[in-house]
Amino acid sequence: MTLPLMPKATAVWLVENTSLTFKQIADFCGMHTLEVQAIADGDVATNIRGLDPIANEQLTMEEIKRCEANPEMGLCLSEHPEIEKLLSKGSRYVSQSKRLDRPSGILWLVKNHPELSDAQIVKLLKTTKPTIVAIREKTHKNYHNIQARNPVTLGLCSETDLNAAVAVAVKTIKK
Repeated sequence: MTLPLMPKATAVWLVENTSLTFKQIADFCGMHTLEVQAIADGDVATNIRGLDPIANEQLTMEEIKRCEANPEMGLCLSEHPEIEKLLSKGSRYVSQSKRLDRPSGILWLVKNHPELSDAQIVKLLKTTKPTIVAIREKTHKNYHNIQARNPVTLGLCSETDLNAAVAVAVKTIKK
């Protein structure tokens, strides 16, 4: 189940503005029932301003009224492609180990898929063109320690993204 945007702020709003049970709010926001109860008691999230899930179209008033009438029912997140797109977007932080693995993925792509352009590699691995050029020209500062490794197994891109990029590159070459 996907969670609403800013679940704790959404929980604060639901506690303050609805008569939903703590369990319903906890299940909807992906929290523990005791944490929602602590929000209601004022022990937790005292400085968090509530986020209206109706205003940002994550819930409808009908859904809230349906669940208020029956405490056994659970809230369901509204289905909007914009919300799904926002929720599916992960954080932009890349761990140190993945940053160190990126040159290995670039080298693998350069060796195994020479048809890929620099722009496609940049988009796939979220790297820079100077790094790709340095690896292609063997002038990268750490080139002698880089081992070519599949970027999919390194977790730098997905198999479907790689296959799509290769298909586009092959089409471009055929034209």
